[in-house]
Amino acid sequence: MPYPAGHREQTRERIIESARKLFNQRGFESVSVNEIMSEAGLTRGGFYSYFASKSDLYVEALGCFFTDPNWKNRWEGVEIDPSAADIGAQIVQAYLSQQHLENVENSCPMAALPSDVARSSPPVKRAFEKVFKAMVNLLELSMRKHSGAGDGGDRHQTAQAIAALCVGGMVVARSMDDRGLADQLLGASRGIALELGGWSDSASATAE
Repeated sequence: MPYPAGHREQTRERIIESARKLFNQRGFESVSVNEIMSEAGLTRGGFYSYFASKSDLYVEALGCFFTDPNWKNRWEGVEIDPSAADIGAQIVQAYLSQQHLENVENSCPMAALPSDVARSSPPVKRAFEKVFKAMVNLLELSMRKHSGAGDGGDRHQTAQAIAALCVGGMVVARSMDDRGLADQLLGASRGIALELGGWSDSASATAE
């Protein structure tokens, strides 16, 4: 009996989602193909009809809401609307949220896997760069829509700095045992990032 239409793509997405969850929790080297397929409810035998290797799957698992239109936001209470005019402020608030801090398995891989990426092959690094550049582009676009002014080069550099502050802030916060200190760091990083992007007023209005 033939599989229904879309079965192959749905299965492929299940494998990617399983891998992203496990990689985020334990890193690339500590996760086996058997574990990935078991988490997805599948057998190892089918893996290589979808991916040439675990490294190829790793590249796919590096997707996030900046590059993957099918990415499912599981950060409870966090709203992300890519079509919104204030998407820049939404990105900063979501990325540096307590929900993102706590939900490691559904984390953006830029915050969960940077050490893995640094030790990986050029294709993996390029995949990481693709996600980071997409984040920068969304931030820069939001800054232009919000302010309607400013030099394009300056906006791009500022967007890069905001993206680095978001990713680095979350990485450092997750490395802390003191939860109060981690929350303070996230709050400080959010405030500076929103100010750099010119979104402080709109963020305050939303909070009110």
